[in-house]
Amino acid sequence: MGDSATPVDYRAVVPRAELDVEAAVPAVHRIIEEVRVRGVEAIRELSQQHDGVAPERLRVPAAALVEALESLDADVRAGLEESIARLRVTSAAELEREVATEVAPGARVTRRIVPMDRVGLYVPGGLAPLVSSVLMNVVPAQTAGVGAIALASPPQKDHGGLPHPTILAACALLDVDEVYAVGGAQAIAMFAHGVGECAKVDLVTGPGNIWTVTAKRLLKGVVGIDSEAGPTEIAILADDSAEAAYVAADLVSQAEHDPLAAAVLVTDSERLAHDVERELEKQVLATRHIERIRISLGGTQSAIVLVDDVDQGVEVVNAYAAEHLELHTVDAAALVPRIRNAGAIFVGAHAPVSLGDYCAGSNHVLPTGGCACHSSGLSVRAFTRTVQVVDYSRDALAEVAGHVVALAEAEDLPGHAAAVRVRFEG
Repeated sequence: MGDSATPVDYRAVVPRAELDVEAAVPAVHRIIEEVRVRGVEAIRELSQQHDGVAPERLRVPAAALVEALESLDADVRAGLEESIARLRVTSAAELEREVATEVAPGARVTRRIVPMDRVGLYVPGGLAPLVSSVLMNVVPAQTAGVGAIALASPPQKDHGGLPHPTILAACALLDVDEVYAVGGAQAIAMFAHGVGECAKVDLVTGPGNIWTVTAKRLLKGVVGIDSEAGPTEIAILADDSAEAAYVAADLVSQAEHDPLAAAVLVTDSERLAHDVERELEKQVLATRHIERIRISLGGTQSAIVLVDDVDQGVEVVNAYAAEHLELHTVDAAALVPRIRNAGAIFVGAHAPVSLGDYCAGSNHVLPTGGCACHSSGLSVRAFTRTVQVVDYSRDALAEVAGHVVALAEAEDLPGHAAAVRVRFEG
């Protein structure tokens, strides 16, 4: 990776996808404007163009939700229920409490925690029906006490223009009855502007493809967003102690999401690198989505990166800021405090990303594309706001009145000073 005596900007050399948000902006901007101006008609046309089907009605009938749950495979339902139970536990633990502070006698500042009034949750359904994303969006929103929840997922040609039935079943299981058969950038635009039966929301959350992520970036400000959670990525920091079969399997597990998915191994062991390459050749042939995985692993966003030692590897993965970071090293837990940038960290050989995708109790809606250096994964906090409540008595105000006046005059804002003086005149 270069001479250790020379500072290296690892962010400039780590693997990244060629297609980025900026490249998608012009096309997505047109979609957003079409939806804003022409509403439901535009969404139906875009659905026909991108999903191959135009639903007669965007909102999913209640009967379809009930039918989907009744038809749900028992094992799948059991898996969903366990995932929901674990996620409810961790979400409840994240709930923040109101904090009141007496800064002086008669001077109180309270931080209130207020849930969002209405949110729009997005669940991908293109290459894979991500039923688990229903749980990851809905459970923290419900735990936060959100007033109204709407959910959108792409219409499926094979399912009569409705979202995938497993996604509908999960919605029914969680008592979410406002569901829309709308996908991609047009779904984000629908939530942001309010179209047809879907009233405008305050916040949009959820992962998606590059078009969905671009729409969230363009509409930020019109509506709140959680983070830019796009095509999935995994980075694995491993040393010579790692099991090559585990490492390869975990790289494949994320590559199967999307041809744009990123799979990066960072290691100081040439032996492990070669062993993982051999394992990948063997394991990819045994998968169902061979072509998709091969494109992902062969893209510019995926690579095996050799480093001098684990210390340098830590710096590289911090620069990469992965959505998912696995640590397969001797005493992996000891490295955790040194990881500054990651959406989620999976420690040791028995915590694969797949666990976090479903049943760990963690949330799998995480920042991608290097955004983990400034953004967090989805949690209860995303669905709440803080409101400052200032409560001062006359005596408490009098104690700091002189300071307020002095600071107001220093900023040449005499009206600010007068608003304090008037309370003590006469």
